[in-house]
Amino acid sequence: MCGIVGIVGNQPVAGRLVDALRRLEYRGYDSAGVAVIENGKLDRRRAEGKLFNLERVLSDSPLDGHTGIAHTRWATHGAPTEDNAHPHFVDGVAIVHNGIIENFSELRDELIADGAKFSSQTDTEVVAQLVARELRNGVEKKAAVQSVLSRLKGAYAIALMFADDADTIMAARSGPPLAIGHGKDEMFLGSDAIALAPFTNQITYLQDGDWAILHRHGAEILDFDGNKVDRQKQISTAATFLVDKGNHRHFMEKEIYDQPEVVSHALAQYVNFNTGLVRDIASSIDFTKMPSLAISACGTAYLAGLVSKYWFERLARLPVEIDVASEFRYREIPLPAEAGALFISQSGETADTLASLRYCKDNGLNIGAVVNTVESTIARESDAIFPIMAGPEIGVASTKAFTCQLTVLAALAIGAARSRGHIDEKQEAELVHHLVEMPRMMSTVLNDIQPQIEELARELSKFKDVLYLGRGTSFPLALEGALKLKEISYIHAEGYAAGELKHGPIALIDEEMPVIVIAPHDRFFEKTVSNMQEVAARGGRIIFITDEAGAAASNLETMATIVLPNVDEIISPMIFALPIQLLAYHAAVFMGTDVDQPRNLAKSVTVE
Repeated sequence: MCGIVGIVGNQPVAGRLVDALRRLEYRGYDSAGVAVIENGKLDRRRAEGKLFNLERVLSDSPLDGHTGIAHTRWATHGAPTEDNAHPHFVDGVAIVHNGIIENFSELRDELIADGAKFSSQTDTEVVAQLVARELRNGVEKKAAVQSVLSRLKGAYAIALMFADDADTIMAARSGPPLAIGHGKDEMFLGSDAIALAPFTNQITYLQDGDWAILHRHGAEILDFDGNKVDRQKQISTAATFLVDKGNHRHFMEKEIYDQPEVVSHALAQYVNFNTGLVRDIASSIDFTKMPSLAISACGTAYLAGLVSKYWFERLARLPVEIDVASEFRYREIPLPAEAGALFISQSGETADTLASLRYCKDNGLNIGAVVNTVESTIARESDAIFPIMAGPEIGVASTKAFTCQLTVLAALAIGAARSRGHIDEKQEAELVHHLVEMPRMMSTVLNDIQPQIEELARELSKFKDVLYLGRGTSFPLALEGALKLKEISYIHAEGYAAGELKHGPIALIDEEMPVIVIAPHDRFFEKTVSNMQEVAARGGRIIFITDEAGAAASNLETMATIVLPNVDEIISPMIFALPIQLLAYHAAVFMGTDVDQPRNLAKSVTVE
């Protein structure tokens, strides 16, 4: 997961840039590079692999410039080679970049038709080429960058510098975080405040849709329309803590807003952006002749597996046996040796999940681990490791790990469907296209719904009981919404399949029972609306989470209606997870609970 650092300094910066990159190593990367401005020219050093390789190159061939940018890259577009490593140069423009430029292919084709020559396979170089073309056409730097930003689609963070201007770095944020550091006659830029902690504790966080011009004595911050905006300077605690909350009140809030970035990292691991297809990353687990698949996990990870059951069975026609690990391990399930098994765990150390894994391994099954920590016990004992690329998750209530798990499982289900012959390449490409759109959609949703969710959560915090309903993949989301609410706000909540309403839960419905209905306009929608009518007839207070099509098709009176964009069914669970996370978070904030460390809970459950 990429990292950005920049310094407009008053002394040589290369060594300090590398030191800052080292503080970002926890994100994961496969190449690194640094560039500076020396005597009106750009110069750089790049290396594959870890930072010590870059340090070796710098030791043999030092850089002396006082202004520079640096980067650790996790390969997305193009292999992890030195040519694809950042920074990239184009006609006096240097760039580093985190995230994904979704429309890079059409922009690249346009540039090639205009005579551009590319030196890498990356989407990043497209941005530098566009800026360089603007400059060649006589456009001033600030206007050139603003013009190019208006053409980019995706979730990205960018830093640019120019050979003929050793006093300036420009930066933009659309999704992935960026922080500006304030020093004495120096300015700094970093993906995290932790990268800047050795230099300064005075930090300004760019908000989504901001871009900035850093000079030696300060920074000008603008929105993408070019209007100046004010962003608060604050004192960072990153020097004390390994992972910083940034400008968020809690780690959980930060991790909710991290999701567009970390999901893009997960996609980069499992999707080939050049071909538009899923990578053949599951080669160590052959889905082709697999008679069935067993999935087991605990808590939120189990609910991610439950969503994936719908994908594996519908897309790949692969029967799935799934249970919570604490039950799975004791059921003595008869499983054919040709079957496969997936175990999902954020920490990779969950005791019941590990015991279930060992049961399956003893029965000869091929084992896959969907984990966030690739050095964990579950990963080490598996035949195949599928990292979710979520980065450190500090909040006990899982958020970004959940959506990253879903992203990885969706990619695996698509790959399984292709290998089993149930979808063709065109269908696969269409599904992958929706996955690639997801980070941008997540950014849009998080920005759009936050005010409404915060107001609604204030009302929700007054109730003692809440019911969640959903059908299809929205049923596991109903379970997840209830789990999140009770975990951090301590409000009693239950999730049900909407079709089960008449089989018991309807007895609870009255004016004191909010009912949160998760219902995208899918093939289950009309039946879910019928359940909503049953709730309304009994005085229940409905909170309706739907999409634009669903809102237009329903005329029921509700306590609140949260309207999300219309999205394809394959990414609907990841998009609809966002409002239920925010709703739980803000309800807990209003109730004054310990959001990041709720009572009686631990991040990693390593005992039964």
